[in-house]
Amino acid sequence: MINFDLPWLILALPLPLLVYWLPTKSNSSITALKIPQLITGIDTSEQVTKKSKLPLLMLSLVWLLLVMSASQPQWLGNAVDIPTEGREMMIAVDLSGSMQIEDMIIKGQSANRLDMLKVVLGGFIERRVGDRLGLILFADDAYMQTPMTYDRKTVKQMLDESVLGLVGTKTAIGDAIALAAKRFDNKKDSNRVLLLLTDGQNTAGKITPDEALELAVAKKMTIYTIGIGADSMIQQSFFGNRRVNPSSELDESSLQKIANDTNGKYFRARDSQSMDNIYQLLDQLEPVEQDQQQMRPLTALFQWPLAAAFILTILYLLWLTKPNMSLNLNKKLLKANNND
Repeated sequence: MINFDLPWLILALPLPLLVYWLPTKSNSSITALKIPQLITGIDTSEQVTKKSKLPLLMLSLVWLLLVMSASQPQWLGNAVDIPTEGREMMIAVDLSGSMQIEDMIIKGQSANRLDMLKVVLGGFIERRVGDRLGLILFADDAYMQTPMTYDRKTVKQMLDESVLGLVGTKTAIGDAIALAAKRFDNKKDSNRVLLLLTDGQNTAGKITPDEALELAVAKKMTIYTIGIGADSMIQQSFFGNRRVNPSSELDESSLQKIANDTNGKYFRARDSQSMDNIYQLLDQLEPVEQDQQQMRPLTALFQWPLAAAFILTILYLLWLTKPNMSLNLNKKLLKANNND
């Protein structure tokens, strides 16, 4: 919608009428001064009577445009939410080889752990309005896939595009924690939260989980760890079906220690439903700011009526000079005839 920053200036619209009409009531002869008689000997009163409507209309329109421009017209855009919460949340996702184990069910279909994580974690990311999110992918090493940003769509897209084997087949939990600690901004009012999702134990990396934990404590990070994997599944083999524990390599004690030492919590996700419940609980532990501030972007429009007034003024001046040029030409012709 269009808004005027100085709407009271519209009251100046009738000002030219006051200037034009008030003197004529006291002295009718002053009308002769309104349009100067540039050429002596030429009766301009008849010309003014015939052509007064056009310049009056043009000048009125110019005045209207100038008043509109001075009133500072602005275009108000749609309301945009401004983040008010100082939380920074980093999400570290395990892309090791064990994440391809198909012990999860999504909509009645068997799925591997990474596919289940993408579906459920994607909904969690969409709900984190106002948080700065970052995405770390780790296996043999840890990589920053998405730096801290308010753009949740980009974070979710980068998660969806991640594939197994992208950064190796092992598990560098210590490197993932250390990378998150280095990438958090040094803001005193920021809640530094790391969400670590893995299905195994630390088997690679340059930094051990204990060393990374010391760095996280120094950074005052809060780490929520999630262990992924079912307790049992049916595995087909040459000797027939047998029940196995696909999460036998999950180091729950280490994940529990990391969470406790950073005032976080450890969660166990055995299926997609328990994973979704964990994210619902995280929404309560780390609530999203509810009182969002809004801003409506302003676009100045004063230049458009100002430009239109300038163009009309130029046209009016050209219109004034045209009759004078014709009269000068007629005078020259008359003078030439008299000389003959």
